[in-house]
Amino acid sequence: MLIEETFEDVPTSCGQTPMRCYIFTPKVANYPQAKFPGVIVYSEIYQVTGPVRRFAQRIASQGYVVIAPAIYHNFVGPEAMPYDVKGTDDGNQYKIEKSLSSYDEDNKLCCDLLYRLPQFDGARIGVTGMCLGGHLAFRALLDKRISCATCFFPTDIHSKTLGLGKNDDSLERVSKELTRDQEMILIFGTLDTHVPPEGRDLIRKTLRDNNCRVTFLEVLEAQHAFIRDESSKGRYDAAITEGCLGLMLEQFNRSLKTTLGPFVDNTKPSVHVC
Repeated sequence: MLIEETFEDVPTSCGQTPMRCYIFTPKVANYPQAKFPGVIVYSEIYQVTGPVRRFAQRIASQGYVVIAPAIYHNFVGPEAMPYDVKGTDDGNQYKIEKSLSSYDEDNKLCCDLLYRLPQFDGARIGVTGMCLGGHLAFRALLDKRISCATCFFPTDIHSKTLGLGKNDDSLERVSKELTRDQEMILIFGTLDTHVPPEGRDLIRKTLRDNNCRVTFLEVLEAQHAFIRDESSKGRYDAAITEGCLGLMLEQFNRSLKTTLGPFVDNTKPSVHVC
């Protein structure tokens, strides 16, 4: 499936510049009015780099209209930041200088933009992201227009250190406010130094204790940023990435493309059989 790429600059209440939203739309020959479910892709700390753009393109090519916002509009323009020492330092600094309310407004504006796009089917929205973007995808579930999220190695959830003041409430709020018709996939590598085992245990236990609908995956010997196919410092794993994308697309296809009707909790206890 071919895709078309455009962008829209969206005004915000707390940015030096508008938030640039890159838009990736499937194109079906002879069907100019085709409509698709929506997906928001949140980037790592470097904004919409080549790997993030290719990630968004892959999702769009499966029949989704995708928005990838440049999230550091509070401080800089929409250009991608380099994978070098300065880019890393700047990205990590902006991450904790941007307020939680600004992150939440960005998500609202992305949802609003999807509903304005003629190629969006007006039904359900999924969200995904990596690293910082994984946390933002997790937090995006606070907007009930979001049906599902796939979060790749989300940082700072366990430590509550996202945003201005480094005291976010993402895990507490999402675990308590997630509705029964929302679900998520959280994917970590067992060698992820950004989210240590005790941090992953905390996230999993909190979500389980609150009966959240979650698939929690720890991939043996995968490292942080294993999905990044550029400047990954030797951590990119194409085979593991392909398997994880299959999980994400299964969730998106089931939750976003299918008319499921209202949620009815008719789950029965598992029967112990051999």
